[in-house]
Amino acid sequence: MNLPFELHSIRLGNTAFEGLNNCYVLGTEPDAELTLVDTGIHHPDTEETLAAGLADLGVDFADVDRVFLTHWHQDHAGLAGDVQAASGCPVYAHEADADYIETRSRGQGAMDDEMRALLREWGMPDEPFQALAAFLSGDEAEGHDPTVTSFAGGERFDLGSVELETVHMPGHTAGLTGFAFDGAAGREVFSGDALLPYYTPNVGGADVRVDAPLAKYLDTLTAIVERGYTRAWPGHRGAIIDPPGRAADIIDHHRERTERVVGVLRDGPATPWEVSAALFGDLHAIHILHGPGEAFAHLDHLHDAGVVEKSGRTYELVDDDPSLEALFPDVTANLRETYRPVH
Repeated sequence: MNLPFELHSIRLGNTAFEGLNNCYVLGTEPDAELTLVDTGIHHPDTEETLAAGLADLGVDFADVDRVFLTHWHQDHAGLAGDVQAASGCPVYAHEADADYIETRSRGQGAMDDEMRALLREWGMPDEPFQALAAFLSGDEAEGHDPTVTSFAGGERFDLGSVELETVHMPGHTAGLTGFAFDGAAGREVFSGDALLPYYTPNVGGADVRVDAPLAKYLDTLTAIVERGYTRAWPGHRGAIIDPPGRAADIIDHHRERTERVVGVLRDGPATPWEVSAALFGDLHAIHILHGPGEAFAHLDHLHDAGVVEKSGRTYELVDDDPSLEALFPDVTANLRETYRPVH
């Protein structure tokens, strides 16, 4: 990896979300603070894998000095409370996600009234609504709830071996945060689910608290390009060697998805659930939430731009052939020659 400090990745099993999770381990050098970036989902097999990975480095839960969490989702924060219980270490997260981590890191929990109303507003029928409610209320695991020390973004933490800068990257969740640092050939970042190598992170359903979720996420992607990171260490799977190019590809992906949404609306007004069905087909488990949430995020983006009107639960095109270019940032000028989106 040619980094000026030690960085280890422990690959943790996860079949419920976007695939294998990463727990990053820093500070294994003498006189450095042993630090974890994300902890994986709260499950006995995952806990065993994390403990074994730390043991291979000659440490255990009790030796951890700090935990940094990229966001509140349980596949990233689930074991934070158990690590804290064993070590007494602080657990850090963005202030917008801190409360959720303290109450939902081991499971999303039952729907609250606000979510129930929102899902009905999206036009979700009763059968998938009940299936989602059962899934969400049945996923909490035994364990410890962490106490979180919150930050606002822009802070720097000296770990002895490396300094981490908190970089707010909202969209997928309200408080998603990357942790940037100086690598061997430039600025690198632990990107959580803001930037993934194979999947496009869900917006709209992954955190229903986020206002204008697609607009916020496009701003995050634009900032990734402008910062020119030389490598990203995502929450799932392998390192991304071209973060600006990957961010540009995801912007293009959302432009194309918005065009598909417009295509659905050309057949007539539709609810987010109906648009989701046209885009994704049948859904199960957490995707019952993510599918219409993604459709809503795109409809909301079109609504804010005056391309569609909303009447009750349905959205209708104002113009059958709208121009969408202005709705998406043109980041090409900020890409180096080797960082070009794939069309």
